[in-house]
Amino acid sequence: MTSPRVLVLENHAFARSVLVKMLHRLGVREVVQANNGEQAMVQMHLCGGVDIVVCDLIDKDLDCLAFLAHARETGMVRAVILCSDLRPALHRTLSQMRSLSGLQLLGVMPAPLQLRLLHKLLQRYRLPHPALTLLEPPRELPGEDEVRRGLALGEFRAWFQPQLLLANGAVAGAEVLVRWEHPGKGVLLPGEFLAAVLAYDLIDTMFKQLLEQGLCLLGILRRQGTNLTLSFNLHASQLAGTELVGHIQRALQRHGFSGSVLQFELSENGLLELPPDTRESLLRLRLLGCGLAIDDFGSGFSSLKLLCQLPFNQLKFDGELLQHSYEPSWQALVATTLALARSLDMQLVIEGVSSRSMQEALLALGCEMGQGFHLARPMTGHVLLQWLSSADSTL
Repeated sequence: MTSPRVLVLENHAFARSVLVKMLHRLGVREVVQANNGEQAMVQMHLCGGVDIVVCDLIDKDLDCLAFLAHARETGMVRAVILCSDLRPALHRTLSQMRSLSGLQLLGVMPAPLQLRLLHKLLQRYRLPHPALTLLEPPRELPGEDEVRRGLALGEFRAWFQPQLLLANGAVAGAEVLVRWEHPGKGVLLPGEFLAAVLAYDLIDTMFKQLLEQGLCLLGILRRQGTNLTLSFNLHASQLAGTELVGHIQRALQRHGFSGSVLQFELSENGLLELPPDTRESLLRLRLLGCGLAIDDFGSGFSSLKLLCQLPFNQLKFDGELLQHSYEPSWQALVATTLALARSLDMQLVIEGVSSRSMQEALLALGCEMGQGFHLARPMTGHVLLQWLSSADSTL
């Protein structure tokens, strides 16, 4: 991708020159400068607009928000980086915002200015603007007959993403992810078909197929002397009756496994108002020896009362929150969640571990287990068997 064109809007000459030098050092070839909003608009019109504007939100001589709104209306700017010393509460709020005045908000740079942080914020511009997804035409769901045919022919396959101990890379388990290996469209991700599976009330049928594939894989590993725990995703609605839990129990008996080889993940947002029969199903799974995890913890609205009442033994921290792992506020959030998990005798798994630096930061905070592309990508069962045999892991 070509280097973005950046406008530095700063009325202090020294601070403006420092930013310009930092941008040039990072390879930004086109840098436009202005010391007030009017001059900035003139400069942008002369050059045909910019990709990113760097400005100070709290500069009393600049009405930054008004300028950004006007620049957005004229189509002269696409994204913004704030270069401001903010109070902690305001900094946390802005750090969580994806847009400001209709522009993509790449982040906030506090003083003293750091070249490394500026580089990270510029790199975010390479990501698609979240608002652009709203302009895409809605994806057409596959028809019911097509989904039923795929299920009947075994096209829905279990893929596996290992979960590793962050300290030494030992494999602790794997999450089971569904892929539709479509004969005409290739390998489809859940976002392309899961809504249809739910709409046609075929989610239990798909889950049972994935469970069978997973238990068969565990059987192969058992014959090789390897023990592994598999995590499956469930919707709370699937546990409204007793049928699915009964099926899981019979499947375990048929394959000769105890419930401890299985972990079931339920989304945090689905746990707010559980009917009594669903709570009973959760209890039955725990009595079978199965583990229960709250998935995407931190992205929803769990209550501490529910955490104490429901029989969960694992929290999976939402990986999206780790996009700001370099910020003290997010490090505090991870540390607090870890302390909460330990106080409730629950295990914490960090999702979305995407780099070595993130892994090291999590280790420093005391986190033990992680999952993410940096550690291992999702893979088929055949590839997982090869990966496990070649990995230097203690299972």
